[in-house]
Amino acid sequence: MNTIFHIYIIGIILLVIGGIIYLFLRHQRNLKSRAFLMQEAIRNGDYSFRLSTKGLLFGERALQQALNDMENDIGRLVAQHEVESWQRLTRVLTHEIMNATAPISSICQAYLSNPDIQGSSYEEGIRAIRDTSKSLTSFVDSYRKLTQLQNPVIENIPLKDFVEGIKPLYPQIEWHIHIPEDATWSADKNMLRQVFINLTKNAIEAHASAIDIRCFHKHPESIESSQFSGIYFSNNGDPIPADVAKEMFIPFFSTKPSGSGIGLSISRQMLMMQSINLSLAEHNVAGYHVTFRME
Repeated sequence: MNTIFHIYIIGIILLVIGGIIYLFLRHQRNLKSRAFLMQEAIRNGDYSFRLSTKGLLFGERALQQALNDMENDIGRLVAQHEVESWQRLTRVLTHEIMNATAPISSICQAYLSNPDIQGSSYEEGIRAIRDTSKSLTSFVDSYRKLTQLQNPVIENIPLKDFVEGIKPLYPQIEWHIHIPEDATWSADKNMLRQVFINLTKNAIEAHASAIDIRCFHKHPESIESSQFSGIYFSNNGDPIPADVAKEMFIPFFSTKPSGSGIGLSISRQMLMMQSINLSLAEHNVAGYHVTFRME
């Protein structure tokens, strides 16, 4: 009888140990899968990854939550490095191009003032060279706008009144504003207004008829508080294709025949100077096709 009892006890112990080993191995596979998913997200430039903390131990849960919260910091740093890289590139390009075009314009003008050239077969060609040089100079001036922004003057802006002041500029748009009465944001008022105007113009050009502006918070229970994480700026215009979304903040990239391609890049740069990141939200606000995120 004792032998059977001992065997029974040993069987239970082995079963428990086996169960523990199985749960431990499954948990480790789960952690390995998480590490792989996050690694792939970073490799593919997707910094909006958020993995569930369900089923994790308290220490692992805290680590996963910290990694989830890092997405905004990573995205902001990547955007900042992009802006700084474009600034350095534009400085070099504007300097070199202006050095090349200045003497061309001067020489062409001198030839066009020469009586021997006027009315000759050379005049049209020289005039075309001069006009092309002027167009190139004008194009370079657009580059300079990206590197000559004034330093922001930060102030606390009553956000709802600020947005209400932009509405009359675009009466053809149906505005939906979900901002607490006491919400304020620390930013340069003139720069922030220009960003909102740029986003609104883009929305109108994309055939939008409605714009939604709302605050968001990482903790939904605090959404009515003046302490919020950022702003969603949404419109119901044409959706942005995935290939365009990857390039839309690059200076001079535009899908419009007459577009300059500097509106979004300048908007991001102006906000970046105020430690605010402008990005395209991974998930649109319900009922809208495009949502920008400022935080």
